[in-house]
Amino acid sequence: MAIGTRTQGMTAIDGYNTWAQSYDQEANPMLSLERRILERLLPPLATLSVIDFGCGTGRWLTFAKEKGAKSLLGIDPSIEMLKRAAEKLGNGALLACADYQDAAVERASADIVFSNFVLSYIEDAERFLRMARGTLREGGSMVLSDIHPATIARFGWKRGLRAGGEFHAIQTSDRTLSDIITLCRRTGFDVLVRIEPPFGNEERAIFADNGKEDYFEEILEYPAIYVLQLAARTPCRKSVKSTKHEKSLDSIEGGRVALGPTDTLPLSIELNSDRICSMGISKSPAARRQDTSLDMGGYLVLPGLVNAHDHLEFALFPRMGRGGYRNFLEWADDLHQSCAAEISRQRRVPKDVRLWWGAIRNLLCGVTTVCHHNPYDTAVFDDGFPIRVLQDFDWAHSLALDRAHVKRAKASGATRPFFLHLGEGIDKNSAEEIFELARLGALGNHTVVIHGVALDDEGRELLQRSGAGLVCCPSSNQFLFGKTIAADKLKTYPRAALGSDSPLTAQGDLLDEARFACESVNAASSDIYNYVTSKAAELLQIKNVEANLRVGAKTDLIAIADTGLSPAATLASSSFEDIELVIVDGRVNLASSELKRRLPHQASAGLEPLLVEHTLRWVRAPLKRLFDETWPYLGSDIFIGGKRIRSGT
Repeated sequence: MAIGTRTQGMTAIDGYNTWAQSYDQEANPMLSLERRILERLLPPLATLSVIDFGCGTGRWLTFAKEKGAKSLLGIDPSIEMLKRAAEKLGNGALLACADYQDAAVERASADIVFSNFVLSYIEDAERFLRMARGTLREGGSMVLSDIHPATIARFGWKRGLRAGGEFHAIQTSDRTLSDIITLCRRTGFDVLVRIEPPFGNEERAIFADNGKEDYFEEILEYPAIYVLQLAARTPCRKSVKSTKHEKSLDSIEGGRVALGPTDTLPLSIELNSDRICSMGISKSPAARRQDTSLDMGGYLVLPGLVNAHDHLEFALFPRMGRGGYRNFLEWADDLHQSCAAEISRQRRVPKDVRLWWGAIRNLLCGVTTVCHHNPYDTAVFDDGFPIRVLQDFDWAHSLALDRAHVKRAKASGATRPFFLHLGEGIDKNSAEEIFELARLGALGNHTVVIHGVALDDEGRELLQRSGAGLVCCPSSNQFLFGKTIAADKLKTYPRAALGSDSPLTAQGDLLDEARFACESVNAASSDIYNYVTSKAAELLQIKNVEANLRVGAKTDLIAIADTGLSPAATLASSSFEDIELVIVDGRVNLASSELKRRLPHQASAGLEPLLVEHTLRWVRAPLKRLFDETWPYLGSDIFIGGKRIRSGT
């Protein structure tokens, strides 16, 4: 195979030795775009071994270290770039100044191999790729990225640096992306991910700062870089298939796919039962399998939402209370005096039925995973429940009502998240709870505080210093206390998420909560997007449900009609009426009539019609039984999250 055209200029080693002094200080739009896209595609790096070929100043090694990688090896032929990397990483990584074909390098092995903006400098790419493949452990993957060859050719881009007031080109070997992919396959790789993103708004600012905003507009529609995720092909490598249910959908085609709060691309998502097995350029209609493929043309596909706090069994309850309370105990006392009859009526509905309605309340607004702040009910949650309920965590209600359980949580160690209501009020006692929790030895990086409204500056600083997380339920807090956490304060917590709480106090569902946070608390839509996806998943320590659409993750996704807005702006302006598809664990559990019509028959089998206000949705739930066991106690006027529901039959 032809190597490609070799351009003239400095050698890569000379170029990067010169560039090293200023490399990290320069705003680079290519690196900005690559990091934003790639962070969402990577598997969890905790406990994995990482090799970075062409590590430069240690960009990805530093990221991997922050994510808990077990071992780090950086290889680069530029000694000056490695000096910068050593300053960042200290003893946290082994750094080697070596050629990529060095015999010692070939003996290394890792779970994840990076090679970013390197391949175009390597003349013998086939030899390099074979060597890189040999370093991959079973089940591992390689991430390959570079400037997009087609856009280089179209606009005459050159690789190089500015020094001494002049531009100095660096030698490259130019290959088409098709040639690169062919080389990858020829050297024993399968291509799991192929993404070709253009620049976004973050890069617009970089171009503007350099007086090149007009040029940015000229190149905006063209792919700036490519990102490939590769897996070593072996004769026995097969994807593990779920046995939970028959495979009924093997690809999603034609829509825009969210790659974070700001970025989308027209991507095909290939499914292997309950997991995503590849992501790439959308296939043409003629190339799609109509019997197992879903046409998502006109839709935006997003990761399933994560609700970090709910009480599922209260979904049918109306909002109760008058507001103006100093703490949650005052609210509870008021309810038992003024709402006792209604509480008794609601509790007559069997608890398992109420839990199912709680699941449907979440499903309708696109939630695929929920943290239910009550005991895990195996008999209900393990039997076809339509959403995933978090199980691997410890909890207590609050210090006021469950102090003994809080003390037991201290003894359980920091291996699992520990959730409790804390600072749920606006009085001095509520503000003091964070300090009491610390005195009990139960405040640490495994602790997740729910509400935290009463925290003052000292309390917030203590919570942040401990590494604990925070779940905010803004509309609930506003209703009870006339106050919630301000958006700028919430943003100071490195580990934060959004919860819907129960309809007893909340405005509605998780999407209602997201809109409330944007409209009433002035939270940025991009922050809200993260609070109900990646940050929530990280806070809850969910494995394989990172709320990013990536290879290897569980197939949890939702779809909303595409209005051209960013994923974050779309979520911030959406309600349950906009959620037209919910897939949980690879199974379609909710669909609008339009998407039900598009679904392969076997994927929609078992869905039942539910009328929510004036919106018809098809859900995977035993609706007849649920209505039959609810009507005798609540009559025909049944509400979940404040929305009236009726049988759609």
